[in-house]
Amino acid sequence: MAQVKEQISKSTAETRHVLPPLPYDFAALEPHIDAQTMQIHHGKHHQAYITNLNNALAKHPELSSRSLEELLRGIHTVPEDIRTAVRNNAGGHHNHSLFWTIMAPAGNGGGGEPSGKLSDAIKESFGDFAKLKELLSTAATSQFGSGWSWLTLASGKLEIAGRPNQDSPLMDGKIPVLGLDVWEHAYYLKYQNRRPDYVAAWWNVVNWREVERRYEAVL
Repeated sequence: MAQVKEQISKSTAETRHVLPPLPYDFAALEPHIDAQTMQIHHGKHHQAYITNLNNALAKHPELSSRSLEELLRGIHTVPEDIRTAVRNNAGGHHNHSLFWTIMAPAGNGGGGEPSGKLSDAIKESFGDFAKLKELLSTAATSQFGSGWSWLTLASGKLEIAGRPNQDSPLMDGKIPVLGLDVWEHAYYLKYQNRRPDYVAAWWNVVNWREVERRYEAVL
């Protein structure tokens, strides 16, 4: 009986996390992000994080009840033998799940500038949208190696910072509002080593309506 329960628990852990569908077609973000990059980035890289996360969690079925956010916020309570795997892969899964939603086709939800409460908070924290854009772009282009540039909410205030690898702001007690992926797999097919060109183009597909929704949901 105990063995059956263990098998059920492992099965639950192995299938718990699944790849979310893209909210648009692979080619929808062109010419700024090409279809082939989106296919590989979503279907191969993101899926790999999910597969690796499920495999790690299968070793500790007692973690199956924890949400993705709970795993990341409590990363130091995850058993040491799988902590690095969970850090990297739960981070990769959560980061990418956010990333897909905060983009939209240029001119059809993507691009422009934020409005409402988010716009007011940006002005309070950075002076204006142009300064936010400058600071987040600089964090993205100056991030050494692979990583992300983040706009986060911490103690009621917006902050910008780069983070390495797939580290999630949740691990530092901060709430991610907007994130820019600067791993090479996010841009290399189209932009090669020209990360600044990718960063500049990416602003054309930012879905500010979704970013505003995320911000207002955590106020």
